[in-house]
Amino acid sequence: MSETVRCWLVERDYYDEDLVTLVYATPDGSRHLTQQLSTALLSKKPPTAAKDVEPDRLEPVADEETRTRYATEAERMVDRHDPDDRV
Repeated sequence: MSETVRCWLVERDYYDEDLVTLVYATPDGSRHLTQQLSTALLSKKPPTAAKDVEPDRLEPVADEETRTRYATEAERMVDRHDPDDRV
């Protein structure tokens, strides 16, 4: 099994009624994975509080303000949810 990094759901945006963008970030907020999924798919498989991501799929977070916001939200998720909790 390849090495993975635990990332926490830090942002969810609805662009229209059929598309949702989920952002999972590392606990320090420095790297993230963005996924765009249909609402139909999410109704069948709701997002979880965390997911384990291969490091090469993670992108750096460009600015300090976003890193801080992602780190704060990741910490909140860690405190309130188990990784497999549906959120």
